[in-house]
Amino acid sequence: MEEQQADKNRSNQESDYNNVFRKNLPNSRTVLALGVLSIVFSIWYFSIAGVVLSIFALVLANRGLSLYYSDKSQYSLSSFNNLKAGRVCAIIGLTVAILFFIFFILILVGIFATWPFWGMID
Repeated sequence: MEEQQADKNRSNQESDYNNVFRKNLPNSRTVLALGVLSIVFSIWYFSIAGVVLSIFALVLANRGLSLYYSDKSQYSLSSFNNLKAGRVCAIIGLTVAILFFIFFILILVGIFATWPFWGMID
């Protein structure tokens, strides 16, 4: 019984040692930062900045995910979680940016649709 417990403790220590010295996924923090910024910039300047940042974040996230899934034992779990969170933020930012862009276009169409009637208002 004690030998099994000692083996279990030894395997836990080895797994902790391996987790500490795993590499971070490339661009995992960049993807997280771009994802958060895409949400912030999705409602400014016709939401083009949010779309661009979201697309960059999604491209980098897909590259990072393919690296992680090719060899999971090489990369740390925290960098993988950063990558997933950044990807989710980028998807949210892209969705919000597209919705605001459509809303802005509808407002412009409404303004220009009533253009000939502006002279009648006195």
